[in-house]
Amino acid sequence: MKTINIKTIILFSFFISFFSCKAQEHPLNTDFRNLPDYSYLRDLNNELNPYIGTYTSTYNGNNITIYINKQEKKLKSFGSQKFYKDVLSIKFIVKNSSGNVLQDTQNMNFDINQIRHTIFSTMINPYHNLVMFSYGGTNCGVGWGSIYLKKLNLNQLSWEYRPNDMILDSSKCPNGTNINIYLPETKDLIFTKQ
Repeated sequence: MKTINIKTIILFSFFISFFSCKAQEHPLNTDFRNLPDYSYLRDLNNELNPYIGTYTSTYNGNNITIYINKQEKKLKSFGSQKFYKDVLSIKFIVKNSSGNVLQDTQNMNFDINQIRHTIFSTMINPYHNLVMFSYGGTNCGVGWGSIYLKKLNLNQLSWEYRPNDMILDSSKCPNGTNINIYLPETKDLIFTKQ
């Protein structure tokens, strides 16, 4: 009889935990500030999928290739609150007209606390086909800011990059550090899907 009770308790516990985890899932654009910690903002309507792919463009003589992928259940934090969210991630290669690589993040692996070089979606507006990204910048945080991608059609995106300003000195960034921003600092640059 004890075996039945233990099995019943284990099954009941599994059943409860399964449904409590499901209750933690919310649509992607839910305001996370009012949710319990470790809730999951899931891309239930596949709103991120149309952006996935490899896109290219040219700006000021440089060839830019961006690789947009979907990351499911990425752990995010806002202040003391932690939650999971499906996001888009951008990695990129920038080459000059001679084909020399100026910057390449394509093969970088980012750990949970890394900000430098990361580009992750923060918000999507499906009614305007717009996704906003946060860019962590390069060396010493140079270039950190916002990127906006607007889906124009099945094969084209419009790019807008708004880097934030910062004052650098030797206490924040060692002399000789490459502080160039290679991403296109512009609005309405068209990227075409490959």
